[in-house]
Amino acid sequence: MYTPATKASPSGARILVVRLSSMGDVIHALPAAASLKHSFPGSCLTWAVNPRWAPLLKDNPFIDRLVLFSRHSWAGIREAWRGLRAQKYDFAVDFQGLMQSALVASAARPTRIYGFHQSQLREPLAGLIYSDRVLSQAAHVVDRNLDLAARAGAANVLKTFPLPAGIPEGELPSGRFVLASPSAGWRAKQWPVEHYAALAHLLGRELGVALVVDGAPQAAADLARITGAIPHFSGLAGLIDATRRAAAVVGVDSGPLHLAAALAKPGVAIFGPTDPARNGPYGGSLEVMRADGAETSYKRRNEYDASMLKITPEMVFESLRRQLAG
Repeated sequence: MYTPATKASPSGARILVVRLSSMGDVIHALPAAASLKHSFPGSCLTWAVNPRWAPLLKDNPFIDRLVLFSRHSWAGIREAWRGLRAQKYDFAVDFQGLMQSALVASAARPTRIYGFHQSQLREPLAGLIYSDRVLSQAAHVVDRNLDLAARAGAANVLKTFPLPAGIPEGELPSGRFVLASPSAGWRAKQWPVEHYAALAHLLGRELGVALVVDGAPQAAADLARITGAIPHFSGLAGLIDATRRAAAVVGVDSGPLHLAAALAKPGVAIFGPTDPARNGPYGGSLEVMRADGAETSYKRRNEYDASMLKITPEMVFESLRRQLAG
């Protein structure tokens, strides 16, 4: 599926951005896409994205056209192919660095394809498809994406995260609340549910502030284990709305945390095996907590990392107390 171009002049540059997934990674590419659009007046910018994450791009003033790509059905692939071939592109920028995303960029038949150097790709073979490869010296993913956009011609840097308003879903407290999203890509990045329960108790007893724990409906059993917290089940639009309404957030290295950072929310980011210099919340609104001596690893282990256990509920509460009093 694709949406037709409605805002750009046909005489401007035709740009394809490829960042199919996931939530945090799509958010991290928003400034680079904005910089590209802003640097080419009259351009038409198309973004190829997985339908699951398309709500993040709703009403984005820097995007003229979406191509929804899902590899889970032949019909979806054919429709995306037609969307990619519906116009010609001067260049494509692949911010994902996988064979799948590189092939999506190639299918559009752009004049040039920009991507990261093979040494910075999860799937180095994707680099063989690019006409231009960029070795970024930046630490954070957002800044690496901006480096790639600059190589493609983005002379004007916009560090902006244009996100939609969201849609209310489920019940939220009428007063102030702290929002947490306990789930993450793998258990090693997660904080124990018992710690969230203890934090909920501290927030309620000491500050009279509720802890709301958000998740998809299928996470109901896990959220029910967080005694004292208010469960909130929502889709992506509901999460955006709840994050905007929260007084503060508590998060781990996952999409909801990066959403909160993009919205400049205060709160606490709990990190363990993954490196906050590379994958941490961007913008400085959240306090990052990481235990001394934590070893960086991106292995998808199905057990809590020892460094995550060293961040106690009391430590997180004291940070929230200071921030909520400000």
